[in-house]
Amino acid sequence: MATPDWQALRDDLDALAAGLGFSAIGVGNLELSEDETHLQRWLAEGRHGQMHYMERHGTRRSRPAELRPGTICVISVRMDYWPAEAVPAEDVLANSELGYVSRYAIGRDYHKILRNKLQTFADRLVERIGAFGYRVYVDSGPVLEKALARNAGLGWIGKHTNLIASDAGSWFFLGELYTDLPLPVDARASAHCGTCEACIPACPTAAITAPWQLDARRCISYLTIEHDGAIDESLRSLMGNRIYGCDDCQLVCPWNKFAQAASHPDLRRARLGLDATKLTDLFSWSETDFEERLRGSAIRRIGHERWLRNIAIALGNGARSEETLAALESRRHHPSPVVREHVEWALQQLATRSG
Repeated sequence: MATPDWQALRDDLDALAAGLGFSAIGVGNLELSEDETHLQRWLAEGRHGQMHYMERHGTRRSRPAELRPGTICVISVRMDYWPAEAVPAEDVLANSELGYVSRYAIGRDYHKILRNKLQTFADRLVERIGAFGYRVYVDSGPVLEKALARNAGLGWIGKHTNLIASDAGSWFFLGELYTDLPLPVDARASAHCGTCEACIPACPTAAITAPWQLDARRCISYLTIEHDGAIDESLRSLMGNRIYGCDDCQLVCPWNKFAQAASHPDLRRARLGLDATKLTDLFSWSETDFEERLRGSAIRRIGHERWLRNIAIALGNGARSEETLAALESRRHHPSPVVREHVEWALQQLATRSG
C-alpha cells in the first residue's frame, strides 16, 4: 500500500468520528512534562488517597511511549453525555429524600459504549490504510486523558481539574487511541477560565483547595466510588444526598451553558430511575438486586457494601421520618462492620432532629 497522505487522512478523521457519534476529535503530541511534574507532586503529597495504583504506574501515565512502545501521537475523542431527559440535577440535590447519582452514571456504562465506538474507529482506519500499531483506552489504563485531550485541542483543564470545551462545557467522556501513525497534530487548546473561580467554593467538601489543585481525599466522587471502608465523620454531613459521585463544580461552571445533550440513546436518559430515586427504595436493594439491576452500569463496580454505606450517609443527612428510621433499622445488624458503622451514625444524626 502506498504511503498515505497524512494531512488528507487527518482531515478525514473528523467525518469518520462524527459518523460514529463522537462530538469532537483531535490529534495531540506527547509533551506532558509539566503534567508529569504536577502529577508527581500530587502523589508525593498523598492527595490520591487509596488510589495506590497511580503510584505503581510510575512514569507510564505521563510518557505514552512507555505505556505503548512505538506511540508517536494520540488521537483523542469526545462524546457528550449530558442527559437532557433526566430530572434536573439541582432538583434532586434539593430533595433530601432522593439519592443523587452523578449524571455520567445514570445511563449505561460509558466504558463499553466508548470503547466499542473507538475500536470501530480504529478498524475503519485499518481498512483504509492497512495495519498499524495502536491501542484503545477509555479510562482503562494509566493515561493522562485530560492533558492529552488538551494537547489535541479538545479543551482546556479548568480550575476544578476537569476538561472544558468552549463549545460543549464539560459534560463529556474522553477516549484515546495511542498510535504510531505520523499524523499532523492539532494546536493545543488555550485556557479560558479567566478570573472565574465559581467551582472552588461550590465544592461541598472543599476538595478543590486552590485553582487546579484537587485533594481526592476530600472529593465526594472519590469517597463514594474509590474509597474503601469508613468515610471520615467530618466529611459525612457535607456529602448531603450524593450517593455516587458529585457534579457540583460542573453545575456552577458558566461554560456549561454550552453543554451538548447526549446523542447516544444509552446516555440520553436514566436507567432504573437513577436520576431521581428515593433513598429508602435504593437502600432496600439486596446484594442480588444490586448486582442484577445494575448490570451494564458503571455503578456496579463499587459493590453493594459501598452502595449501602453511601446511602446510609445520605439518609442520615436527610429529614427524620418513620420510613427513614425503619430503613436504617433494617440494616442495623448488617454483616458488614462498615455498613453498621454508617447506619449507627445516621441514626444518631436523625435522633437530634424532630420528625
